[in-house]
Amino acid sequence: MKTKKLDNLNPNEYEPLIKMALTEDLGGVIDVNRDITSTLTLTKKLQAEAQIISRQDGVIVGLEIARSTFDHLDPEIDFSPHKIDGDFVRSGDIVATLKGNAHPILTAERTALNFIQRLSGIATKTHSFVNAIKGTKAAITDTRKTTPGWRQLEKWAVVKGGGVNHRIGLYDAVLIKENHATASKGLSSAINRIRKIQSESQKNIPVFVEVERLEELDSVIKSQPDRIMLDNMSSDAMRTAVKSIRKSNPTINIEATGGFSLLTVREAAETGVDLISVGSLTHSAPAFDLTLLFKTAKG
Repeated sequence: MKTKKLDNLNPNEYEPLIKMALTEDLGGVIDVNRDITSTLTLTKKLQAEAQIISRQDGVIVGLEIARSTFDHLDPEIDFSPHKIDGDFVRSGDIVATLKGNAHPILTAERTALNFIQRLSGIATKTHSFVNAIKGTKAAITDTRKTTPGWRQLEKWAVVKGGGVNHRIGLYDAVLIKENHATASKGLSSAINRIRKIQSESQKNIPVFVEVERLEELDSVIKSQPDRIMLDNMSSDAMRTAVKSIRKSNPTINIEATGGFSLLTVREAAETGVDLISVGSLTHSAPAFDLTLLFKTAKG
């Protein structure tokens, strides 16, 4: 089965977040005059040229979102990116240049940088995991462990870092976990029930099944899910599972899951799995280090 990739981001996914963030920062109203520091220290006609500069190596993501953030406060600001979302940058690289009224540039600065820092951090961490398994057939995928309201943005950042997307939410794939199996009297019973409902409704929704023990594997394979997720298995157990699945039904997609780090992910990839899901891509990515500095200010 094909993996998903959020190659493009709809502005409808981030515009409400920009408005919410600016409203939060400005005390309920998007108005540059509510930035009391800039209002009291800057002249109204002060024009500035500023640069967004990377302070580390990594994958830059979120430039168009940053542009829109500045637009919300002053559409006359000239935002000129020197990179595109998904580019690898070095420490010291100028990522974008801004020209315009100094007041709205400073007012929007932190909100714009917050978006870039968060998304670039995710993309950079993903890039590290992708590099760690280079040369294997496996791909790195994300999870639903995302910041509430940011799922589309964060999964898009994973793609920009070289990863692929797991299911987006609860609506686009079935994923049977331990609790579902317990409540449904077993994994096979749960799968068969789903297949029956799919057949009656003529809906072809992908079915993923999480397996924790090799003893569960045979009955799950016979139920023909689209993907089998090997959860918290040892490398030896995963190799055994992969051989068994490939022999019985080579069309079944195989995923390894269970808290992989940069130190352990390659060993998992070398077991022959198709995918490795890494929750920390989104729930524990460090903020990307960058800054905005004025180059000139006149007026």
